Amino acid sequence: MRASAFVYPWDVNGDPAAPDLIAGTGVEQVTLAAAYHSTRALTPRHPRHRVVTAEYAAVLYPPDARWEGRDLRPYEAGDWAPGDAWGEAAAALADAGLDVHTWVVLAHNSRLGAERPHTSVVNAYGDRYPWAPCIAQPATRAYLTGLAAEAAVRPGARGTELESLGWYGLAHLHAHDKTGGVGLGDAGQYLMSLCFCPDCRAGYGGQGLDPDGLAAAVRAALEPVWRGAAPSDGGWAGVEKLLGEASANATRAWRDETARTLQEAAVAAVRDAAPGGFRVLLHADPVSYHCGANAGVDPAHILSVADGVVVPCTGGAGLLTPFAEQDRAGAVLAANLTVVSGMGGRPDALAEDAARARELGATELRLYHAGLASDADLEAVRSGLAER
Repeated sequence: MRASAFVYPWDVNGDPAAPDLIAGTGVEQVTLAAAYHSTRALTPRHPRHRVVTAEYAAVLYPPDARWEGRDLRPYEAGDWAPGDAWGEAAAALADAGLDVHTWVVLAHNSRLGAERPHTSVVNAYGDRYPWAPCIAQPATRAYLTGLAAEAAVRPGARGTELESLGWYGLAHLHAHDKTGGVGLGDAGQYLMSLCFCPDCRAGYGGQGLDPDGLAAAVRAALEPVWRGAAPSDGGWAGVEKLLGEASANATRAWRDETARTLQEAAVAAVRDAAPGGFRVLLHADPVSYHCGANAGVDPAHILSVADGVVVPCTGGAGLLTPFAEQDRAGAVLAANLTVVSGMGGRPDALAEDAARARELGATELRLYHAGLASDADLEAVRSGLAER
């Protein structure tokens, strides 16, 4: 199976040894961040630094003139990725014999939410989630579609992987996060991720729901959960139990359609901007009501839109099955495996995990993350890939 390693530009730029080191692991491709959210990352081998702090979501290249006069536009990176950081790293990696694809994070941007609060998801209590742009808002959808096209199709890129192309909600790896005190479960997470901005309220109205009544119903459904008196797990059946079947399904219909149409528009915009043979993949979860970096999708729909998906498989590859069951000839089903042992990865079991993913339908591997991994982890990756 073809394998690609995730990489940040700051892992490569300023470190002449990095491209050959990554190529030496046995991967054929790198998925190089072109637009990325805020983060604090180790660079355990870099000759100039050991920690990089990306202070806000930014593009890692100079944005072009398409954004002139637009209110919503990408932020340029600061000193953690100056100039055309993506282009510099891509050239070095290509010189090492690696195919380079872009890695584009879309609906996850805390600075946008902080500076323009109206763009954010707002829950049934009125709390805003600044990290989560509401994908129902027309201006936000236009921004995300334009960003997808520009960030994906960088010079020299042979394909792209689009992350967070769907709903983001309560769950978020936030600074000093303190939201785990109550076990919300799958159903509670969904209710706490429902958006009540003006566009979403209108959307619920189009599904025959009264938005004020729906918000009150969400708060009432969650009250015993906050007290610890009622479970909030059980998948979609749990959501229906808390909110009522009709209301739950109406909210899902609105959100599913909103995500599907954005995914269609973004992929189409990338294809319009890309050369022939350019591959477009989505980081995806096969449960459409799920939120987060791996966007909830309908497997049959997304494989009719994109060239394939990148599926989280650390801890088990079961999420591949709904995509493999579609039996789409030529579709890429990439199993995403964490290979950083300090982040819960299993680099020493890579061959075993890759074999299991292949049994469940994976056609490729994605390895998270070459820049964050220790030398020992990368050596384990080298050994594991040699057994393919």
